[in-house]
Formats: sequence, structure tokens, C-alpha cells
Amino acid sequence: MEYLDCIIVGSGPAGVSAALYTLRAGLKTLLISTGESGLKKADRIENYYGFPQGISGEMLLHSGEDQAQRLGARILQSEVTRIESFDGLRVITPQGDYFCGALLLATGAKRARPNLPGLAELEGKGVSACAVCDGFFHRGKPVAVLGSGDFAAAEARELAHVAGSVTVLTNGEQPSADFGELPVVTTPLAEVEGNEFLSGVRFSDGSRLPLSGLFVALGKASAADLARAAGILIGQQGIEVDAQMQTNIPGIFAAGDCVGGLLQISKSVGEGAVAGMAIVNFLRQKKQGKPN
Repeated sequence: MEYLDCIIVGSGPAGVSAALYTLRAGLKTLLISTGESGLKKADRIENYYGFPQGISGEMLLHSGEDQAQRLGARILQSEVTRIESFDGLRVITPQGDYFCGALLLATGAKRARPNLPGLAELEGKGVSACAVCDGFFHRGKPVAVLGSGDFAAAEARELAHVAGSVTVLTNGEQPSADFGELPVVTTPLAEVEGNEFLSGVRFSDGSRLPLSGLFVALGKASAADLARAAGILIGQQGIEVDAQMQTNIPGIFAAGDCVGGLLQISKSVGEGAVAGMAIVNFLRQKKQGKPN
């Protein structure tokens, strides 16, 4: 396992902006990025300072990463499936685990939920987005994980320690991760069933699977998913942070779209700068043995 001064999850405007400050302060900084960003879909950005002719979102992203790498940043193309803060800060990826002195979540806004009848109505009533948080309530009972990638595999492994059985539901997708010996059902889903509480799911072919819990883990883990599993407070708009972009857990910061508010590049860059400087001060004070 590798130890770094700072790990930044996300290499968009907020993450790279923070990295420019941590790198110039001499901190060993790792950016972990899936390479996916909604900004890539922006054909032309014309409301950001310094680009009179506009710039494409993809070019802006590449330019930011190049700038960070020129200062010494290392960028790991990977997915973060979990973060832990029990004994130091630990970042878990399919490529390995990393420890750090400070961590910044800058992965953008939350993913959209699948449009399945009954799913939204039963959230918190058997439907969950966090195996670490809610797996305990389904100990010895049948549960399922909705997803097909590494994030879903990590959630399934966590649930396997407590649940009576774990079934992976890919909703028509082909699995892209190794689920070991866990049963995988690729039949598309038609409905999430239950009245006051979840009772199971119904598939497009009419068959049903009784369940005590359904854990949604589609695509990549968002900042909210990672925060929730680590015990970080989440408000109505996003991850809760103070004026220095620090969460309720010392050493863990968040910036950009994942904290809510104005979803604009300029805001993300500004918050990244605040977080980067705060991380530098946090680690300096920690080195000097001063309370943060």
C-alpha cells in the first residue's frame, strides 16, 4: 500500500485547481480519475474567464490535467470504490489501496438513478445506496446489488459478510467486473415491489425475486456514495463542508459540484483553490503537532 500526502478523487476543474496548490507546496499528490466527465459533452464553453473564442469542455479538461502533470502530479486512471477513515485515510480502488494525509472529493454531481417504478418510493425502506451504512439491517436476509461494474462488485463483497444471500442484478447490462461465485442475473428489471417496505423485484419476463434489501450501485461511485459510506455528512444540496471546504471528518475535503450550489466551472475552480490551500495548511499543522 502506498502513502501520499494528498489524494484528490477527480481530475476536473475543482480537483486540478486544488492540485495546483498542493503540488506547488511540495506535497506528493495523486489524482484518481475515471476519465469520465459531463464536461466532455460541452462542445463550447463561452462563460469562463480567459477564453474569448470559447473552449471545448474536453480541451479544458485535458489542459488542466497537463498543467497538473507538469507540476509533478500523478494521475491514476481508476475508480474509487470506497474511502475509509478508521485508522488513517484509506482510498480503495481495483488497482490497490492508498493511504494519505488529506483527501479531497471532487468527482462532480451525483449520478441519476435508474427510472424503475417503485425505486424512489422505497428509498430508505429497503432500497439503499450504501452497503456499509445499511447492510447490518439485512443480516441473514436476501439482498441484491443493482449494478454491473467495480462499484457494484465492491458493494456485493461488503454485503456478503452480513447478508444471508447476495444476488447481482445488472438490469440487462453485461457484467464488467468479477463477482466471483455470486449469482448474477442479467434479465432487465420491470419494477421494484413493496408497500411500506421493499418486498422484492419483478423482472421483464414476469419472474420475481424476494428481497429484504436492494443496494443501488450503478456506474461509478459518486462523491455522495463515497461520502455516505465514510460517515461524511450530506445535506440537501450535497456534501456538507465548512468555509475551508472541509467535511465533518478532519482531513477530508470536498469541492465542486458534489457540494451543490452553482454548478459552474468558475465556482468549482474557486472552491478547488480554497480546498487546496486548506489541505496545505492542514498537513503543515499536522506535521507540527498542532490541532486542526
